[in-house]
Amino acid sequence: MKRSATLMQLSRDHHQALKLALTVRRLDSHPDDQQVRSLADEVGRMMVTELEPHFQQEEGGLLPALAALGDTGQLVARTLEDHRFLRQAAAELRRHPDRALLLGFAERLQAHVRFEERELFVVAEERLNFD
Repeated sequence: MKRSATLMQLSRDHHQALKLALTVRRLDSHPDDQQVRSLADEVGRMMVTELEPHFQQEEGGLLPALAALGDTGQLVARTLEDHRFLRQAAAELRRHPDRALLLGFAERLQAHVRFEERELFVVAEERLNFD
């Protein structure tokens, strides 16, 4: 699906997020501690360099614009809840690298990206004046 210019960079960011989720999901069923630490470090790095700036851009512009429409509260609420979960999971992984938490993070990140691409951005393009 072709995205409006306003959402194009956010969609590009999603590609990197999906790559991270796939990398984590490929983790061995019985990984050694170094594999888990390495992936937890990668999640932390990506949170700082890619995911957090992406979340802030959405929370600073797109989500308030959608919330102002009045009938998109569930979409906004889900987005914010996903962001909260992903931030907390990444912070916990920095403190305590854990395979189950890594996999939970990856699953939620993948579902979040799919939700934004298939639902949130579709509504935004339909209802907000882009381009």
